[in-house]
Amino acid sequence: MPGIATNSKPTERQTYRSLIGRSALITGGGRGIGRAIALELASHGASVTISYLRSAAGAESAAREILDAGGRAFTCRADASNESEVANLVDSAARQFDGLDILVCNAGLVRGNLAATQSIEEWDATLRVNLTGPFLGIRAAIPHMITGQGGSIVCLSSLAADRGVTGLSSYAASKGGLNALVRSLAVELGRKRIRVNAVAPGLIDTEMVTDVPAASLEANIERIALRRIGQASEVAKVVRFLASDEASYITGEVIAVNGGLGV
Repeated sequence: MPGIATNSKPTERQTYRSLIGRSALITGGGRGIGRAIALELASHGASVTISYLRSAAGAESAAREILDAGGRAFTCRADASNESEVANLVDSAARQFDGLDILVCNAGLVRGNLAATQSIEEWDATLRVNLTGPFLGIRAAIPHMITGQGGSIVCLSSLAADRGVTGLSSYAASKGGLNALVRSLAVELGRKRIRVNAVAPGLIDTEMVTDVPAASLEANIERIALRRIGQASEVAKVVRFLASDEASYITGEVIAVNGGLGV
């Protein structure tokens, strides 16, 4: 599939769903939580643009799954930290589906290292993707949402923003900054009918946990009230809620999805 998969309109069996007629862009949607979000939004009727940097096969697979279910999907390669590529991505998504109603800033980067040994290049790259990237996407999306009916922006944060984690200082700093950005933009954009929220996942069953030693993983699970790792689909459902009119009076919030970690 050469980057695009689309049906001309939603099927009849989709017409009851809450996101019918909405256009959504998910950055980093080719795998993990991003892929789950793309599938979740599409299953509720949204036309979905899935961006990726290296996960072309994953993005196209997700788009094909949406298409086969009668939905509408479009894939586009873009570096979430590159200003011109992000601007082109947002414009392409809006052009493909006649506007942009939902932006999910999911693309992220983890460069684990102790502060004493972390290079400035690693630090800069992490903040560029995790903090500057969402800002670039949001800035590019605002004109499209203003000319439409408003919109909903959801950023993927992390529990690391509020809890110290050894070796993740740059990641934690980027996510803490993201939470502050979300709250400020919620105030700035509220009068323009644009809601801005964040979802902060805890330990989720994605590729990121495959490299965690078994003993460390078990120790972390013992700290979770529900005594299990979360699923990407569970995060995606919260994102879908925030993107929908069901959350029409929620903005400026950071919602934890962590199974009760540390409560």
